[in-house]
Amino acid sequence: MEIKDKVVLITGASRGIGRELVRAFLEAGASRVYAGARRPGDKTDDARIVPIELDVSSSESIQKAQKRAADTQILVNNAGVLEFGNLLEAPRDSFRRNLEVNLWGNLDMDRAFVPVLESNGGGGIVNILTLLSLVSAPGMSAYNASKAAAWSVALSLRATLSGRGIEVFNVFPGAVDTDMLAGVEMPKTSASAVANSIVRGVASGAEDIFPDPMSESVYATWKQDHKAVEKQFASM
Repeated sequence: MEIKDKVVLITGASRGIGRELVRAFLEAGASRVYAGARRPGDKTDDARIVPIELDVSSSESIQKAQKRAADTQILVNNAGVLEFGNLLEAPRDSFRRNLEVNLWGNLDMDRAFVPVLESNGGGGIVNILTLLSLVSAPGMSAYNASKAAAWSVALSLRATLSGRGIEVFNVFPGAVDTDMLAGVEMPKTSASAVANSIVRGVASGAEDIFPDPMSESVYATWKQDHKAVEKQFASM
């Protein structure tokens, strides 16, 4: 889809992939980017970047953002949380927190901003998911469950919006070098490279985007033998 001169809203934009997506969308020609975060940074010298307070777990915060960013044409659901713990030991509250942000946050943003996108002539919704939407790493059980559910919701959203002028893009990163995976020792792709790949994928109209070498490789194997990938990740 065309990005030049579009107005973009990115959740979780204060760090990691979200912060790099602000840069990447602007470099691709976006006219304005609303950088949403629970604790937004100060205004920058770039007038195209508009920091806004946005907590996707708060309906009141989403409603305020809907009014503040009423010219949005591309919504990027990037805000997320990750907590560690296996299925039998992780506290129930861990599942609740992960579902509240990674699933309900996306759904509530979609419900608030689909009418906005339609009123602005259509546009796109970009969901930053994870490879763990497809397979499960047992040490991240709450995160796995929330992201798998978010993928299912995104598929329903795509079907619901068919013919309504809004494209839905699902993104499945592998390991990315961000604060979220700090301390996890494994090969990681830089957040800037992942953000660049995501924006290229959106511009090319790719419905499903695998934005780094790990995600591309794992997805290629998953298509051929998903059980092999399941066993591989079960040992992580």
